[in-house]
Amino acid sequence: MLDLKSRVRDIPDFPKKGILFRDITTLLKDAEAFQKVVDKFSAYYEDEAVDHVVGIESRGFILGAPLAYTLGAGFVPVRKPGKLPSDIYEASYELEYGKDTLTVHQDAITPGQRVLVVDDLLATGGTMAATLDLLTKLGAKVVGVAFLIELAELRGRDKLAGHQILSLISY
Repeated sequence: MLDLKSRVRDIPDFPKKGILFRDITTLLKDAEAFQKVVDKFSAYYEDEAVDHVVGIESRGFILGAPLAYTLGAGFVPVRKPGKLPSDIYEASYELEYGKDTLTVHQDAITPGQRVLVVDDLLATGGTMAATLDLLTKLGAKVVGVAFLIELAELRGRDKLAGHQILSLISY
């Protein structure tokens, strides 16, 4: 059995002192590990009739695009400000080390469409909560939120109450 956790590298004091960054680039470069991640997500959601996989900038793109392909779904990017060329909705949120804003095209999802939201990390839950706010504005039906890594001690799940959550690795 392939141990995904052993493929993640810890980087202390990044992006600032006191933060322990979980670097997934070491997992992504391992073809077997990367394929296992996509396969696990796909198997978990294959019966959900997903219309779109929503990936959060930027590592959510890396995980979300191949997952959308395997599920036969479209891919919708949630981006930082200034990156999307058409009319957008935006939501601001708190990070564990600052503040940020996310955007999505207003025509990215038709009301009622079934979406799966993917990101690399669940920490405090602010990024995903902001994304879910954007998807509510679009009228999406969120069938699940999926993370490669969850930092359980930060209790990010608390901000995502009412949503089905899947995390493949927990710290």
